[in-house]
Amino acid sequence: MVAFSPTAYDAFLAQADDTPVVMLNLIRFQPDGGRQRYLQYLEMAKPILARFGARILFGGDGLPVLTTGSHEAWDAVVLVQYPRRSAFADMVADPDYQVAFEVGSSAIADIHLQPLKHNHAAA
Repeated sequence: MVAFSPTAYDAFLAQADDTPVVMLNLIRFQPDGGRQRYLQYLEMAKPILARFGARILFGGDGLPVLTTGSHEAWDAVVLVQYPRRSAFADMVADPDYQVAFEVGSSAIADIHLQPLKHNHAAA
């Protein structure tokens, strides 16, 4: 099930909306064809992302975790850059995206969605 935390989502949108934001998607697929449905979702979502000025920076399959301690392995990782926080919110509310979202939702067993902001010191 894919659902936003209302508190976290509202806090995300309440921040300054003047810089790009990158959304980290950590994805675990449904075992019954989830990966294939997710690829179908991506094909539906790409033109919608472009319409809102967003672009996929990276998409790849997860490999075995190399560190010890508590961790979760993910089937896939996707990084999507949005020009502003409001572009993300507008896309999520878009009727065309809602259709694609139903397909994507059916593909995903678990997802962690974390916004990232640029850290000039790390660049």
